[in-house]
Amino acid sequence: QVQLVESGGGLVQAGGSLRLSCVASGRAFSTYAMAWFRQAPGKERGFVAVINWSGGNTLYADSVKGRFTISRDNAKNTVYLQMNSLKPEDTAVYYCAARAWDWSTLQSEYRLWGQGTQVTVSS
Repeated sequence: QVQLVESGGGLVQAGGSLRLSCVASGRAFSTYAMAWFRQAPGKERGFVAVINWSGGNTLYADSVKGRFTISRDNAKNTVYLQMNSLKPEDTAVYYCAARAWDWSTLQSEYRLWGQGTQVTVSS
């Protein structure tokens, strides 16, 4: 069973950058599509970005396209989310999620989740 642990969250000023990491324990990390979701206060959790098992394909929510970059290092069992030009509306708890083989933008299709890491962007 894969377990996911996120890190890298924190407080940053608008326009700043953060890089989130999600380390997966267990085997077969390279066979999982990995995604990032986020949940802002009072809002439902929503899709941010996803990367396929090989790292060759990525997809982003329109709200983060051009500012965020998802990547992975299968040798380190780690997926990253580089967040640049951060805005106050990016404030949320960020979760990584794993799904065997096929990627999805729907949180209902992910069974493996991390505990989340808080990102706060001040104006």
